[in-house]
Amino acid sequence: MALMITDECINCDVCEPECPNQAIFLGADIYEIDPGRCTECVGHFEAPQCVQVCPVACIPINPQYLESQETLWQKYRRLQSEASGAV
Repeated sequence: MALMITDECINCDVCEPECPNQAIFLGADIYEIDPGRCTECVGHFEAPQCVQVCPVACIPINPQYLESQETLWQKYRRLQSEASGAV
């Protein structure tokens, strides 16, 4: 399940550096989350770090990207493989 940032985002800049997968980026108006890179911090932390630091609670699960825990682990392993150059 990838997360998403809603339009309640105040662009406070605290979520982006917390993302271990570099899935968060500044969009046209607010921060956005790339669902192809978001693992909800599976493989890195017990809970999504962006959700933990967000002062306005604007980062829910993206209903368009519902994924199982196993799928999130597979995505984590793929991203780690890409990062290490072992694609």
